Order: sequence, then structure tokens, then C-alpha cells
Amino acid sequence: MLYRLDELDRRTAIRALRDIELELFANHAWSENAIRQELDAPARTYLFDTADTEKNPAEGVRAEDIRGFAGFWYDGDDAEIMDVGVRRACQRQGIAWRLMGALIEDARHQGARRMLLEVRVDNDAAIGLYRRLGFERIGLRRRYYQPEGVDAYVMALDLRERVVGFQTATHDNDDRGTNTGHGGDGAHDNGERNL
Repeated sequence: MLYRLDELDRRTAIRALRDIELELFANHAWSENAIRQELDAPARTYLFDTADTEKNPAEGVRAEDIRGFAGFWYDGDDAEIMDVGVRRACQRQGIAWRLMGALIEDARHQGARRMLLEVRVDNDAAIGLYRRLGFERIGLRRRYYQPEGVDAYVMALDLRERVVGFQTATHDNDDRGTNTGHGGDGAHDNGERNL
């Protein structure tokens, strides 16, 4: 079940995010202060995944109930993925897919034109997930992850709606009111297209 940050007790969300960060990133995990600053920063959207239960968040989702999280920053144009993490014991269960899919829809709803992220070049599982979601590599940041000096791919997903196929247009000279896109030219009056 997915929860927004404002649906959870803030201390619980911070503790869960910190626990998952420490498990996944050890010495490179965000500090509790950095997490607090990130969550307090403007234009942030964070989601948290818990096991599907009937539990109401007001009744107390515990930090250990949270299996994963993901969040982005929307700058008015792009949505930048800030952090994604899933507990090791819960990986390969579709949690990151569900979190990212919900963030993508949320970013579209907010009006973002594209979503950006950085990912370690050696994180094959994450790269595969992002490709399946439609992200494409657009750049490379050399020695992005410190202190190891590991490069990061920059990946992007276009969030704008696209028209696929043909769109018909209404023309004023079509006096029958049909929407043929051909101005009532006889052969196309029934709305069919010869392809």
C-alpha cells in the first residue's frame, strides 16, 4: 500500500527512510538531518510503501512496516528523482516499480514535462527498471558518486502526452457535421480512411 508523506507520522517516515538508507548505502546514507531538510524542502513529493494491510495510518504505521520509499522535486518544468530505496529483503517484489509508477503519474498531474534521475553505472537492476519504465540515457556524470568516484548515468523520461495515430479535425465546410477531417470530400464522408 502506498502512502504520501503527509499521511504518515513524520518521525516514523524519517526513521524509516534513515533505516533504509543505512541498510542500502551504509556510510554514504543521508543523515537524519539531511533527510529532515529534504522532506521539509519545497516542491517535494515522497511516497512510502507498506505491506498491504487494513491498517489505517492514523493507527500507527511503524518504521519497520515501511518497505520502500521514493521521492522527487518538481521545479516547475522537470521532476527530479531525489531518492529511491527498497529494503533488501523486499527487493524484486515490484515495490520500486509501483513507487516509480505512482511518482511518474504524480509528476504528470503536477505538470512536469519530463522526469530526470541519476543512477550508478554499475547498478544494473535499477538501470533495467528505469528502462522498462521508459527512461532513456541522456548523459554521463563522471565520478558522481563519492568517495568511490563511480560514474552516474543521467536518464530522462518524457512525460508529455503524445498523440499516437491519426486525429480527426472538424472543418467548417463540412455541412453535415461529420468529423471526417477531409471537409466532406465524398470518399471519406463516412469517417473511414483508406490506408
